[in-house]
Amino acid sequence: METGHGEFPLARGRRLRRDDFSRRLVRENRLTSDDLIYPVFVIEGEGKREPVPSMPGVERLTLDELRREAATAFELGIPAMALFPVTPPERKSADAAEAYNPEGLAQRAVAAIKAEVPSMGVITDVALDPFTSHGQDGLVDENGYVVNDETVEVLIRQALSHAEAGADVVAPSDMMDGRVGAIREELEDAGHVNTRILAYAAKYASAFYGPFRDAVGSAANLGGGDKRTYQMDPANGDEALREVAMDLQEGADMVMIKPGLPYLDVVRRVKEQFGAPTFVYQVSGEYAMFKAAGANGWLDERAVVLEALTGCKRAGADGILTYHAMDVARWLSEEG
Repeated sequence: METGHGEFPLARGRRLRRDDFSRRLVRENRLTSDDLIYPVFVIEGEGKREPVPSMPGVERLTLDELRREAATAFELGIPAMALFPVTPPERKSADAAEAYNPEGLAQRAVAAIKAEVPSMGVITDVALDPFTSHGQDGLVDENGYVVNDETVEVLIRQALSHAEAGADVVAPSDMMDGRVGAIREELEDAGHVNTRILAYAAKYASAFYGPFRDAVGSAANLGGGDKRTYQMDPANGDEALREVAMDLQEGADMVMIKPGLPYLDVVRRVKEQFGAPTFVYQVSGEYAMFKAAGANGWLDERAVVLEALTGCKRAGADGILTYHAMDVARWLSEEG
């Protein structure tokens, strides 16, 4: 690559790395609290914060605690929260009817945040795995296969119920074909023209999701099953570009790549090809590894988390979902 720079010793790359002031002046990417989306697990009850054993520092929150957490997050400059409800076993069913219950936990959680912090962006997960008795993201046929079109009909109802509850962004994470266009059409018809869609456009069938499934209570229902018939093969990159193209054509405002660090090549390719708002999810397994390494003294948790998230920015991510959001916002404020 032609750079136009001279050769050593006229050109010395280390000159600009010599002092803090010059390193700061030429820094190409900056991580700020504006880049953070804070994912939160929500449970029924009052006055409870249940620790998630596989995710040290992460807790499931009742709605009153959620309101307090939202206020703190807003004060730290975090622009948005993503909600993940933990559905009681007795409300799970094969048809996932609880997903679109207007008085469901997710719907009430949206209202709770908006009542406490009206300016906080609220993102809701549109997928059926927290609500199905079998733990899959969609409805299944007699052979256990997740059926696409029938699932999309339920996802439409779920997304509409979230918009009616006051969600700013609905985020289909199910990987069903055609669901973005169907949801967009329903939102438009219902007058929710400004409800944004964050499409999990390239969501991989990853081994990094284990702690999340424990946190939302879907792991036991899923049992030994997997999601490979609808989530993407980790070996594929070109396919991600096709998936993103379809979701944008169907009306997605933003696209998500999930997981994070193992898929930053995909983030870069998506950003370069489409130029659309591109998000990345630093998932539960990534979080758990950083926490474990930090707790054992193998790595400096703060340093590696900030480095990893800066890497997401360098790859082209406009926003990052991370369970470290609150810590990162505090660390960044300390750095001034």
